[in-house]
Amino acid sequence: MRNFWIGLGIGIGLGMLFAPRSGEQTRENLSERASDLARSAKESYEQGRERVRSGMEEVKSTAERAVNEMRTGTEGRM
Repeated sequence: MRNFWIGLGIGIGLGMLFAPRSGEQTRENLSERASDLARSAKESYEQGRERVRSGMEEVKSTAERAVNEMRTGTEGRM
């Protein structure tokens, strides 16, 4: 996924450099695209972080349940 973002950034940068616009317009456009890319990367990071957090909570819950079953001897009674 990281390579995708790097390639996208390079592609946008090169596209802006060779676009038939004035320097000021190109810089503004490049700045907007960089902001969009940063926002998108932050959203992807947050989603991934939440998935990891959720997965860790599920693992913790499963482990706690297993330990409790072992302690109480109720493992095969469900």
